[in-house]
Amino acid sequence: MCLAVPMEITAIHDKIADVEIGGVTRQVRLELIDAAPAVGDYVIVHAGFAIRRLDREDAIETIKLFQEGLNLELL
Repeated sequence: MCLAVPMEITAIHDKIADVEIGGVTRQVRLELIDAAPAVGDYVIVHAGFAIRRLDREDAIETIKLFQEGLNLELL
């Protein structure tokens, strides 16, 4: 099973972003997003790519659902 996870952008280096959730940092590619994201934006991440931007409220709501469903502490 694969999950697409909302993560916050903490840095951008050309077409690569550093993203974070629950203290875990990853690098993801940005080529699949239409508009250029900014540091502080939330993106849905799947298989090493940011595939969609989310507004903060939707991202937090989704993260809370992950926490409840998987019994994780992500925020």
